[in-house]
Amino acid sequence: MRYVSTRGTAPELSFEEAMLTGLARDGGLYVPAEVPVMSQGDIAALAGLPYEEVAFRVMRPFIGDTFTDDEFGALIEAAYAGFGHAARAPLKQLQPNHFLLELFHGPTLAFKDFAMQLIGQLFQAALKRRGDRVTIVGATSGDTGSAAMEAFRGLDNVSVFILFPHGRVSDVQRRQMSTVSEANAHALALTGDFDDCQARVKDMFNDFDFRDRVRLAGVNSINWARVLAQVVYYFTAAVSLGAPHRKVSFCVPTGNFGDIFAGHIAKKMGLPIEQLIVATNQNDILHRALSSGDYVTHGVTPSISPSMDIQVSSNFERALFDAYGRDGAAVAQLMDELKSGGGFHISQGALQGLRETFASGRASEEETSAMIKRARAEMGELLCPHSAVGVHVAQDFQGETPLVTLATAHPAKFPDAVEAATGIRPALPPRMADLFDREERVTRVENDLSAIEALIEEGVFA
Repeated sequence: MRYVSTRGTAPELSFEEAMLTGLARDGGLYVPAEVPVMSQGDIAALAGLPYEEVAFRVMRPFIGDTFTDDEFGALIEAAYAGFGHAARAPLKQLQPNHFLLELFHGPTLAFKDFAMQLIGQLFQAALKRRGDRVTIVGATSGDTGSAAMEAFRGLDNVSVFILFPHGRVSDVQRRQMSTVSEANAHALALTGDFDDCQARVKDMFNDFDFRDRVRLAGVNSINWARVLAQVVYYFTAAVSLGAPHRKVSFCVPTGNFGDIFAGHIAKKMGLPIEQLIVATNQNDILHRALSSGDYVTHGVTPSISPSMDIQVSSNFERALFDAYGRDGAAVAQLMDELKSGGGFHISQGALQGLRETFASGRASEEETSAMIKRARAEMGELLCPHSAVGVHVAQDFQGETPLVTLATAHPAKFPDAVEAATGIRPALPPRMADLFDREERVTRVENDLSAIEALIEEGVFA
């Protein structure tokens, strides 16, 4: 299995190389040169298996010879051992033919744990074998950062630095990062929004001298291994609802496009997905782009669903790569237009291809709050604001095909928004009950690349 860049000029890499590299040297994102297809029989055989066994069967073709079967199986087992539900990603019925996929039973109460806990195991094993160490730098709109710090805290071969937008994540999200006590983990509060954080991370990857000095690696959803790990729960959910003999649709609260792109990969692997529905909040660039063909940034407006407060959705580049017939030069041109002019126009042929795969909708702040209130009253479910965006958008797509909305975070991560809508303040799980008593350790940084790089180098080589 080889991996190619969405911009066409970086060298092809193995799975291990692509995982440890993160962003390609040409600025693109790595994707598999070919997506392996599972037969109907292989998909049907997943029914009733433990989550870990499904994960092994779905991901194994992408790994190549990076790990033996025994090694890979053991790493998967270790990754999900700390989850708080035996099913790992349980399904719950909300309404007739409408289901909620609970992805918040991991250690930081968000869907990012499915990928990050596994990546932590994969990185540790690969680096130990190579006798190497890396510096992980990531940007987060709230959940990726805490999941990354939880996965890499205390590891000998890794230093991890997470940039998050100061004042634009929930108190729980911030404290899940700032209360990590291990010396190798660093929370950096940047003056700006998530797009600023993400831009600085990409700038660091494109500063090759710095990148090589600190052995930079990335675990944002720019990292292919992140996307791959998220493919698995599309299979477990769909098979539970009758796949491969029955089609299933998914509605995905979406900011950086990684989670729903994982659904696209699952579909390419042979999973009978009828619709993949992009659900956005008021920062609706993806909905606007799929509706009009114009991908134009308008600036980020803070919301009660802060993990979706994004205008530059990195993984959309992977979808564009497929929509443009895997033409790296065309994708590079679009990304240049985005960087220089704040947007680009999607060609008619590419837009048609995207619309054949993805539908979309949006939820305003008022609609999100109203859905949190309604879900509690009518469905007996307490939703986080991001999950509520998904459930709201899903209403317009319900029909005869089973529809699964991804519940991306535990409501206790966003207690203020949930309490405002329902009058109920969701409690943290017992293992996290002392979160607000723990000492915080966070560094404020300005939106300045040189200053951030100097701070990271000081931390790495201290």
